[in-house]
Amino acid sequence: MRALCWNGTNDLRVERVPDPVLVNPHDVIVKVSLSSVCGSDLHLLGGYVPTMQPGDIIGHEFLGEIVEKGPEVRYLNRGDRIVTVSIIGCGHCGHCQHGDSSLCDNSNPKPEAARAAYGHCGAGIFGYSHAFGGYAGSHAEYVRVPYADFNGFRVPEGITDEQAVFVSDAVPTGYMAADMAGIKPGDVVAVWGCGGVGQMAMRSAYLLGAERVIGIDRFPDRLRAAQMKAGAEPLDYTRVDVFDALQSMTGGRGPDVCIDAVGMEADSGANALEDLYDRAKQAVGLQSDRPAVLRQMIEACRKGGTLSIVGVYGGVIDKFPMGAAMNKGLTFRMGQQNGQRYAERLFGHIVKGELDPSYLMTHRWSLDDGPKGYRMFKDKADDCLRVVFAPHA
Repeated sequence: MRALCWNGTNDLRVERVPDPVLVNPHDVIVKVSLSSVCGSDLHLLGGYVPTMQPGDIIGHEFLGEIVEKGPEVRYLNRGDRIVTVSIIGCGHCGHCQHGDSSLCDNSNPKPEAARAAYGHCGAGIFGYSHAFGGYAGSHAEYVRVPYADFNGFRVPEGITDEQAVFVSDAVPTGYMAADMAGIKPGDVVAVWGCGGVGQMAMRSAYLLGAERVIGIDRFPDRLRAAQMKAGAEPLDYTRVDVFDALQSMTGGRGPDVCIDAVGMEADSGANALEDLYDRAKQAVGLQSDRPAVLRQMIEACRKGGTLSIVGVYGGVIDKFPMGAAMNKGLTFRMGQQNGQRYAERLFGHIVKGELDPSYLMTHRWSLDDGPKGYRMFKDKADDCLRVVFAPHA
């Protein structure tokens, strides 16, 4: 089959690779209908996620049809149209049973690297390095899905492929960001990053009762989408001081909730010295991540407020304002998305017309255009929010 493979920093190639096969009795093989790029994939391209190997298939946000199933798959059948949550849970361990499937004890068959880096091993992730299980990704004609009964969800009638594909990752990640922040009616929520996850976090904040939502970015098309599609007040961080602007917009109080939908490659905006410092330390390996957004959120959030972090971080950061966080009494909530907890709820919002993530798909291309699609996505060219590949088109 054809697949989009990582072969080094900024080196993606469409290659012929062996078709996937059933490995365990709870597996299914999915014929991929749509597979989307994701902002966290850019960390792979930039070389910021270790343990990638040449030939690894990337991609983790996808939808497709079951064409083969193992003998212990009970609830799914051949021909089912399913969305698969991008972060893999086993469904049986204590974390999965409590809804924290991204902390699964069993789905990462290669735990050594994660344990060495983080002290404990979390779940496996499709197409996201050997530290997260070494699973083949979804930018391919077919993909093997383990623990299929727990990770695969039938798409209800009336929901299009274009809506459903983002329930694999962007929608539950954004929804979880809003949910774990404990948003209450009347809250003001500020979201850093107006890409796919940020858009869904903004829309989800309203679904959970926020009175005002502020979207922070620098790309005009993303700020327009935040305003027109997610209903947020747009804020261009290259034109204003973020702290001063948020103070002005909230009567000197600061947002009740701040959401980080950016992660390890954050831009410092108008603070050129801070940006140069972070990029230089990252380039020489003295820090793995650029924490500009985290610094801004700690400074801007109201006293006693909550920071919700779903942007991906991989390692260590410098100049973290812990004193400000402690003395302001801030609450930090963070983690990889637990999509299995949210998938059915999100389908309900879509069916009711309360949520329509299909606008995230700004470009739909053949898998053969994968390298070009990622260049466009990385460069934010042609008003690109998400490129989605259709491997069998």
